[in-house]
Amino acid sequence: MNRSRTICVAASCLLNANAKITPYAACPGVNTEVIMPWIEQGAGLLQLPCPETTYLGMLRWGMTREQYDTQGYRDHCRAILRAPLMELRAYAEAGYAIAAVLGVNGSPSCGVETTCEGYCGGEVSEDAAREQRKNLRMVPGRGVFMEVLADMLREHGLDVPLTGMDDA
Repeated sequence: MNRSRTICVAASCLLNANAKITPYAACPGVNTEVIMPWIEQGAGLLQLPCPETTYLGMLRWGMTREQYDTQGYRDHCRAILRAPLMELRAYAEAGYAIAAVLGVNGSPSCGVETTCEGYCGGEVSEDAAREQRKNLRMVPGRGVFMEVLADMLREHGLDVPLTGMDDA
């Protein structure tokens, strides 16, 4: 058998920058700087679904953690994580090492060490958009999707480190 028996779990946009909102893609497709070391180590890759794309589609605009931190979005995250969690559990039960979950620092959903906040509310207007950009800040903490994933990993008895990657 020529398997590494090691799995790396990656946020969707690390393997497909097309999932990001314009203009935040740091590369044309795969973030090779982040992913290549795992490939070179022989790890298998498991791509998480993009919660923002599956929730709001490709025509969404940039939002903050406060905007995603709703019961509806958390329920959506749990729903789309069921299949990947079953797959990870199957790997773990078969003796594979789940080496890491790679998130994206600064993301309101996939941030691990930092996330963005600063929603100021209000109506959609040029002034509101300007105010929103002015209030945006990076803060310590996890994005909503990574919080839900961490809870579900714990519920399934999986002790997997979450690692925040800088995707700039």
